[in-house]
Amino acid sequence: MKPNVPGGFRPDRELDRNWLRWMALFWLCVVVWFLYDRQGNIYWLLLGDTDDNMRLMQVRAWLAGQGWYDLRQYRLDPALGGADIHWSRLVDLPLAGLILAFKPFVGIATAERWACGLAPLLPLSVAMAGLSLAVRRLIAPWAWPVALVVLLGCTSTMSMYAPMRIDHHGWQLAFLALTVAGLADPKRARGGATVGLASAASLTIGLEMLPYCAMAGAIIALRWIWDRGDVRRMQVYALTLGGGSAFGFAVFASDANQVLRCDALTPVWLSVMIAAGALLFGLSLLNPANRWVRLALAALAGGVIVVGFALLFPQCLGRPEQVSDELANTWLNNVREARPIYKHAFKTAFPMAVLPVIGVLGALFATWRARRSEALVGWAAVALFTAFASAMLLWQVRAAPAAQLLAVPGSAALLVVVVPWFLGLRAPFARWIGEVPAMVLGVVLRVFGTVAAFLLLSGLWAGLVVPWFSADKGAKPGKPAPPDRVAAANAACARLSNLRMLNDIPAATIFTHVDLGPRLIVTTHHSAIAGPYHRNGRAILDVHHAFTWATPNFRPIAKAHGAQYLLICPNMSETTLYRARGPNGFYAQLVKGQVPNWLEPVKLREVRPGAPLPFQLWKIRYDLPDAPTPAPTKR
Repeated sequence: MKPNVPGGFRPDRELDRNWLRWMALFWLCVVVWFLYDRQGNIYWLLLGDTDDNMRLMQVRAWLAGQGWYDLRQYRLDPALGGADIHWSRLVDLPLAGLILAFKPFVGIATAERWACGLAPLLPLSVAMAGLSLAVRRLIAPWAWPVALVVLLGCTSTMSMYAPMRIDHHGWQLAFLALTVAGLADPKRARGGATVGLASAASLTIGLEMLPYCAMAGAIIALRWIWDRGDVRRMQVYALTLGGGSAFGFAVFASDANQVLRCDALTPVWLSVMIAAGALLFGLSLLNPANRWVRLALAALAGGVIVVGFALLFPQCLGRPEQVSDELANTWLNNVREARPIYKHAFKTAFPMAVLPVIGVLGALFATWRARRSEALVGWAAVALFTAFASAMLLWQVRAAPAAQLLAVPGSAALLVVVVPWFLGLRAPFARWIGEVPAMVLGVVLRVFGTVAAFLLLSGLWAGLVVPWFSADKGAKPGKPAPPDRVAAANAACARLSNLRMLNDIPAATIFTHVDLGPRLIVTTHHSAIAGPYHRNGRAILDVHHAFTWATPNFRPIAKAHGAQYLLICPNMSETTLYRARGPNGFYAQLVKGQVPNWLEPVKLREVRPGAPLPFQLWKIRYDLPDAPTPAPTKR
């Protein structure tokens, strides 16, 4: 059913002919709302994630003269030469460009704030364009606004585009949206080029989307196996994937990524992409007429890639991070987003999973409806892609943003059928209940049925259900739920107004928690020991050992890293691991008040009178011998 109104104006025609202009206006409205809603975050430089803080530090270092291919962070563990960061400079470009554009008018500090506020919204426009193209090609030229409205309800996905979320995930999701548009493109060469270039760009940024890139390539190969006439799509895809990956490696791979590492676009994965492209291109030249022969050749090519990878790069058959078992058990396995969805609480898992399930059902429904049309193959590809993304939630919950993004076309396919059906009701069941009651029923169904259908098929109803199921059944009436001390500590100790009090002491290397390290170096002139980056396993383990082992072990570890001060944030989430792994360790003794004699308390100014800082700071004295730790004073 196409929208239409009398008087000559056709909304469907306008949304088709000028879709890009209207989509840009839609995006601009979202930008204005986001900037208004998050203006406090922008003002206080509230970079909530460790990676967002490190991204800003990476850009700062580059603008200050650090080499294009040198991505070491020299203010993490400076005594041992800095921390190796496995990213690329591709995502640094728009952020650096915005800073340079704003700096002459507002100064460097304000320029950084507004650049961090605007930068995440740039890839949002690309994601919106990709989804709009996919829906225009699969559903109807006028249906793209439905997809954008559904996208706004994808809480996990949209969180990656919120102001101050400057890390690379938003760009990778944008390229994933372009991949969907390429899979749905009826023009084979253009579709293949879109998927190939989008995959190459995503891999240049990082390997987080490698499974999705591999699945997109497999879908293109399956399309060729099914339909020999689709050979042009696979041919162009093969060339752009291999060529784009080679270009990305040559221009953006850091000096540290020139070796055979497994966690980034290094010679390992560059070889895989070029080999995969070459094999697919060779198959496209052969292009046998028999479908079973094509299937056998594709399986053989896949086997060559797998066996060759295992023989040439056996070190990459395990975890791509290549961390030790101790580091995995101490730190990496405890990262919440790396756990499968069924290991998370209901209030976290349910909203993430609802829309992907709806998206899969909607894509299957649309595939069935398109069984006699040209859109069949496109919808089958999207259904397979959406099902794969949803299954990824069973591996790691960090797949939620991608799963919700890929669910948008399926959800939109259901909405454009069900919502118009409700809107078209006039006098249902008039034969049985009479004309007037039927008209009243029609009004009720048009209003409430439309709203209910939209909430259900867009997944927004999950947000209404979760608070009811997550309510504290044991709470007493009239009394608020107990405060979340961990969340409060995480927020307070990362707050700019609190951390900048540390600038009262001369620049030094401060020994603190791993998760606090990136925030510390962004907001103060101090250096830290570690951040949550797997290539720096020794520093991460040393921090955990220092806090969990017995007190006498702390000073030798801190001295090896050149630490001059110790900073702790009681109740920060990372400290729960210290308590669990070292119940009688150094950190556990500190929070009990058992402070060794070689820690000299440092008094800092309060942000305002009567508002003590949420952390504790000591100067580490290496010139004093160990003495019995005094027992805490009883009050």
